[in-house]
Amino acid sequence: MTKERVCVIGSGNWGSAVGKIIGENVLKHSDLFEPEVRQWVFQEDFKGEKLTDVINRERENPKYLPGIKFTENIKAIPDLVDASRGASVLVFVLPHQFVRGVCEQMKGCIAPSAKAISLIKGLEIKPEGVTLFSEEISRKLGINVAALSGANIADEVALERFCETTIGSRSQQDGELFFKLFNTSYFHVNVIRDYVGVELCGALKNVVAVGAGISDGLGYGSNTKAAIIRLGLMEMRKFGQTFFGTVEDTTFFESCGVADLITTCSGGRNRKVAEAFAKTGKPIDVLEKQMLNGQKLQGTLTAHEVHQFLSARKLTHEFPLFETVYRIIYEHAPLESIVRDI
Repeated sequence: MTKERVCVIGSGNWGSAVGKIIGENVLKHSDLFEPEVRQWVFQEDFKGEKLTDVINRERENPKYLPGIKFTENIKAIPDLVDASRGASVLVFVLPHQFVRGVCEQMKGCIAPSAKAISLIKGLEIKPEGVTLFSEEISRKLGINVAALSGANIADEVALERFCETTIGSRSQQDGELFFKLFNTSYFHVNVIRDYVGVELCGALKNVVAVGAGISDGLGYGSNTKAAIIRLGLMEMRKFGQTFFGTVEDTTFFESCGVADLITTCSGGRNRKVAEAFAKTGKPIDVLEKQMLNGQKLQGTLTAHEVHQFLSARKLTHEFPLFETVYRIIYEHAPLESIVRDI
């Protein structure tokens, strides 16, 4: 049997953490996978050196995941075509705005039998419709694409602190392969068929986390935040089942659903920046630059996109929490609206 050749596309904080897991698991399952894992790294300067040179020499990514060592079989490659050439398993873990351009470059390079998994926590939501990135990758490359999402803060995963995650895969065979690629004693994987629900949860929970952060910034306490989390979960479920009839109730009780929502509303960057927004009154873009080391906030962007999508269907009143988060961030509604209007 031909062994699978793995390529990880992306190398930020989360990409580096999952790269560590994948590097270990391909060695553990040497009957299934080739030992070398190629990781596409967007070339940057790090203290006067190329970042890929530092990663390959030091066996760690000092810019995005300092102090965490990789196995020797991880190879950082700055050229996307070289990294993906002949790959039969593609792991997409990069900012969603780069997906289309990356896929265009990879056409004709990957193995004919390739399959992929998306770890991208986001959706493209426009007034005319919602695009799942697993489906966009599938369309661009003509391959099956699964999705992974869960309560997975990258630094904690890298430190091997126990957590769960959810993989949604239409193909049982691909699901079994991805289970072996990701599952460890500290990173427990559950595979389900509802890849749509997995991706929706991963994006919509960020809007709820912005609401939770505003509540924290106002000093409203645990009871209020619990109410926001519950109402947010209900709106996530309603959005999924209203616009994607295949989304299953049980998905919201997976790690990608309620667990990721709790984690993000407790410690994620969307909550943290929203809390600072409520306390300081500084604009979101200013706080991003001050607090996120070049990363972007997904929750506020998703809130804006969801508002446009719902407005086009005259359904904003059906999702009061989502709409209230949008109005506070973009229309300067009073902060207290986070409890008064939901």
